[in-house]
Amino acid sequence: MQAWQVHENGEPGEVMRLGDVAPPTPGEGQVLLKVRAANVNFPDALLCRGQYQVRPPLPFTPGVEICGETEDGRRVLANPALPHGGFAEYALADARALLPAPDSLDDAEAAALHIGYQTGWFGLHRRARLEAGETLLVHAAAGGVGSAAVQLGKAAGATVIGVVGGPEKAAVARELGCDLVVDRQGEDVVAAVKEATGGRGADVIYDPVGGQAYAQSAKVVAFEGRIVVVGFASGTIPSPALNHALVKNYAILGLHWGLYNTKDPGLVRHCHEQLTELAAHGAIKPLVSERVPLDGAADAVQRVADGRTTGRVAVVPEKA
Repeated sequence: MQAWQVHENGEPGEVMRLGDVAPPTPGEGQVLLKVRAANVNFPDALLCRGQYQVRPPLPFTPGVEICGETEDGRRVLANPALPHGGFAEYALADARALLPAPDSLDDAEAAALHIGYQTGWFGLHRRARLEAGETLLVHAAAGGVGSAAVQLGKAAGATVIGVVGGPEKAAVARELGCDLVVDRQGEDVVAAVKEATGGRGADVIYDPVGGQAYAQSAKVVAFEGRIVVVGFASGTIPSPALNHALVKNYAILGLHWGLYNTKDPGLVRHCHEQLTELAAHGAIKPLVSERVPLDGAADAVQRVADGRTTGRVAVVPEKA
């Protein structure tokens, strides 16, 4: 079969190599899946760089999120068992963790539902307890994780402010349903958010960026507001002054979605049921901006790593 492999750590575009390898053999409790579509995630870039919390043995195939097909023909969502990831024709997965792919989504859309939307659901509903009528601020609103949070926020009845970088991403954020879009390249984010909220600030802030985005968050979080720390795509991990959280009376909430798979897998399944229902009613729909063939995976991962994409990019092995 054809599969991308990483033999040494580095930038995805330099270290991912496509070649012919033997199909992986399932271990105990695992299943072999035909990859129908693989969603490109920022963690795939971190895996290539050797900077992810999980470091599979070299060589490995990246690709942490797929829509696959079982040997008996079921269409499922899975997080492949590394080192046999999803940027290949076949991948391995834990049989107990398979989730049914929603009928309302095609393969590429389904592949983009699992991590990003589960992260958004747990961040907004489980951690921040977002309520209808509250204001939600989403950093990197046109990106994969951010776009999911925008749609989930709107579905929950929140007023959503999206922060993006550049006019193209601003257009995407508006298409996703943001009530207000702030382009950080040409606007003062803090001033714009304060003006939009009458000086009150945002009740919930969803931050997958870190760095300057987090610094801005601390300046515009409302009384009893919640900042959800999702990741550090900027490359800069903030060191917040906790006296500021005390004086301004807001909460800083960490979110590690992957832990729920081991700590409370039943809640992961409940979340999937909620997302499937929202998708069936058209309340959420992953924005897949590109569908690329298998031989385009390395370039796609590099562009996601560099922040040069909007929405989701899916690798479709059989056709673009």
